[in-house]
Amino acid sequence: MVFDYYHRLRKKDRRVYEQSDAHGTVRLPPSPHYRESTDSLSAALQSANRKRVESCCVDLARLVTTALNVPTARIRVLSKRPSHHWGELHGLYESSDDRGPATITLWMRTAQHKRVVAFRTFLRTLLHELCHHLDYTHLQLAESFHTEGFYRRESSLFKQLMAAPGDAPKPRRTIPSDAEQRTAQQALREIRSRLNDP
Repeated sequence: MVFDYYHRLRKKDRRVYEQSDAHGTVRLPPSPHYRESTDSLSAALQSANRKRVESCCVDLARLVTTALNVPTARIRVLSKRPSHHWGELHGLYESSDDRGPATITLWMRTAQHKRVVAFRTFLRTLLHELCHHLDYTHLQLAESFHTEGFYRRESSLFKQLMAAPGDAPKPRRTIPSDAEQRTAQQALREIRSRLNDP
């Protein structure tokens, strides 16, 4: 399934959209430092210290980009979210150009009540903008579109970074094919036959 705006894209952009949609995960090598870094970010948000939050975001982004062997992005954390009739702006990604590296800007307080943004919401915003960066640097896409694959990549990063150190993926339960079941049943019959044979 594609989002409605796909049908308004030019042919070459549709190909990029389809490439993006085909990638549902970003695989990070295992590391205990991911959860340490997200815990530090959570504590920094609780302290409401903007500089500390920014430093934690820089560390977390660097962990991810270093693990994937891509250039990191500059991170800025500002105070109150910009807002207009369209709503509040949570984050912004600006790709690299002649003036400097790619930049991710985040806002740590809501526009209306000026409250510090909840940790999980803030982390997902950081990862959302970081996924735009990875589209260009890791997947080497010509554009970074919002696709189902994009949102799945964002979620995959969130789950990996929030996993407790030492957590291992749960083994997937597989259903044996008909042929495998017949082979197992035949082997079981042979074993029973031998046991019953005097």
